Amino acid sequence: MLGSSPSSQVKPQQWAVRRRSCAASSSPAVLPAPVVAVARRTVASAPLRAITESAEETSPLPQPSPLFADDDEEARLASYVPVYVMLPLEVVTTENELEDAAALRAQLRRLRAAGVDGVMVDVWWGIVEGAGPSRYEWRAYRELFGVVQAEGLKLQAIMSFHACGGNVGDAVSIPIPGWVREVGDGDPDVFYTNPSGARNRECLSIGVDDLPLFRGRTAVQVYAEFMRSFRENMADFLESGLIVDIEVGLGPAGELRYPSYAETRGWVFPGIGQFQCYDKYLAADFKAAATEAGHPEWELPRDSGEVNDTPEDTGFFAAEGGTYLTEQGRFFLTWYSSMLLQHGDKILDEANKAFLGCKVKLAAKVSGIHWWYRHPSHAAELAAGYYNLAGARDGYGPVARVLARHDGAVLNFTCAEMRDSEQPAEAMSSPEELVRQALSAGWREGIEVACENALSRYDRAGYNQMLLNARPNGVGGGGAGEPPPRRVAAVTYLRLSEELLAGNNFRIFRTFVRKMHADLDYCPDPARYGRPIRPLERSAPEIPMERLLEATAPAPAFPFDAETDMSVGGGLAEAIDWVIGKIEWLFG
Repeated sequence: MLGSSPSSQVKPQQWAVRRRSCAASSSPAVLPAPVVAVARRTVASAPLRAITESAEETSPLPQPSPLFADDDEEARLASYVPVYVMLPLEVVTTENELEDAAALRAQLRRLRAAGVDGVMVDVWWGIVEGAGPSRYEWRAYRELFGVVQAEGLKLQAIMSFHACGGNVGDAVSIPIPGWVREVGDGDPDVFYTNPSGARNRECLSIGVDDLPLFRGRTAVQVYAEFMRSFRENMADFLESGLIVDIEVGLGPAGELRYPSYAETRGWVFPGIGQFQCYDKYLAADFKAAATEAGHPEWELPRDSGEVNDTPEDTGFFAAEGGTYLTEQGRFFLTWYSSMLLQHGDKILDEANKAFLGCKVKLAAKVSGIHWWYRHPSHAAELAAGYYNLAGARDGYGPVARVLARHDGAVLNFTCAEMRDSEQPAEAMSSPEELVRQALSAGWREGIEVACENALSRYDRAGYNQMLLNARPNGVGGGGAGEPPPRRVAAVTYLRLSEELLAGNNFRIFRTFVRKMHADLDYCPDPARYGRPIRPLERSAPEIPMERLLEATAPAPAFPFDAETDMSVGGGLAEAIDWVIGKIEWLFG
C-alpha cells in the first residue's frame, strides 16, 4: 500500500440535453448528422435476425497467415494493436443465467470473422455473491467463458464491485449484493455521501475499506476473497490462456474515481459534479488529517456548489479567488485525491496476491472526464478525485505510479474516440488533450496503457480518432536499431450490439480492426507483437507518499500526429456509407 491518497464510462452528451454521459457528444450544430444518427449505445443481446450469414463471416476460426515471413510484416507486428469488444451488460442475467447462448455464439463467430482478438465482460459481484456472504456461484460465468473459448477468442474479465444501473448508458439494473445493502440500511455511511447527505448506493465508500462492517469482514477483505474465489473456480481458463487481463473494479462504473456525477443523483452533462466524502468515516479521516496538520478548525468544503453548476457558480472552483487556490483548498484536494490513490493501491495489492503466478495482466480503468478541462480549476476532474491543474499539477502521474508498482498494471483510459471539434464550447472540454495527458503519464511511468471508446460509435471519424490515439505516431517502419513505435497495449470497443453487427456498420468495423492490426492478419500469439503473457510477479514495495507526489510534477504530453496513417476513410467514404445505408433500408 501507499505510504502516508467513468459509462459505466463517461459518455458523450449533447449540451443541455440529458443523453448518456461523461464524454460530451456534440450538439446537433457541431456533430454531422450521420454521426448523430448512429451514436446510440445498445446493450441488449442482438437477435439473430440482424445477422446476414455468409461463409466468410460464419467461420468460427479464420486462419491466420501461417508465417509472417516477410521482413516488413515482421517489423510491423510492433504496431499491431489487439482489439477486444465489450459484451452486453446483461450477458449473464440477474438470475445468474447465461442470456441466449445460441445468439451469443453466433455473435462471437461474427467477431472472429472480423479478426477481433477477444471480448471483455463484467463479472458482477452482485450476481456471483448475491446469495450471501462468501456464497459464490460461478456456473453461468463458466458457461460463458466456455462459449468464448470455443469460438477462439481471448477474454478480459472485469471484477465489477459496483452496481449496474446508476451510470450513463446502463440499460439494466444489477445491484450490489443484497446482504451488503442490508448493512447499508443499518449504517448508510458505508455509502458515498454528498454535501447535502444524499447517499450513492452504487458502491461502497472507500472510508470503510479497513472496517469489519460486513459480517466480520472489511470491504478490502470482501473484494480479496471474491478474487481468490474467481481464481480457484476459473483455474482451467486461466491456465489455458483464455483470460489475458483482469481489470480490477475500483469504484463507480469500475473506475478509479468518486461517484461525483451520478445520473441517479440528478446529474446532467456538463455539470461539475460534487465531492463525495461526507459519510462519517471519510469525514472523520479528514478531521484527523487536518488536526495532525495543525488545522483542527478546517472543515470539508461547503462552497463547492450543486451537481449541475458551472465552476463560476461556486466559491470553490471559481477561476479567480476560488477556494481550490487557498492553503485549505489545496490541503483538502491533496487529501481527497490521496485517499482515492490509497484505495486503488490496496485493492490492486490484493488482486496481485490473488492472481500471483497466473499468466495475466492486471488493469485499472481511469475515467475520461474531459468537460471543464479547459477551465483553470478542472472542476469536474477535481470532484471525481483527479487533482489535475494545467501547468501546475498532473493528476494522472500518481495514478500511473501506483499501477506501476503492481507488476506494471495496465492503465485503461476512456473517451478515445472523441474529438474536441465535437464538443460544445460552453463545456470548455478537450478530450483530445486529456487522452494525450493520461496516456503520456502511463508511458512516462513505464507501464502499458490501453484505451476504449466512451460511446458506441459506428462512424469513420470516431474510428480514425481511436486509431490515432492507439498509435499516436503511426505505424513504425521497424528499421534496424529503431525503437518500436509507441502504441497502446489494447483497444476495447464498447459494445457488442445488433447495431454493430448490422450491414454497413459491420463492414466499417471490420476495416477498423484490420487497421488496428496495422493491415496485418489476425495474430494469435501476443508474444509476436511484443506483449508476451508471463506469470504475474509480486507487487513492488510500498511507495512513500513523498515519492508518489513527485509524480504530480507537470510534464508535456508526448507528441501526437494530427491524424492517423491507418485511416478507415474520410468524408467521401462516409457519404458512400450513407448511400449504402439508405439502399439497405429501402430494400431490407
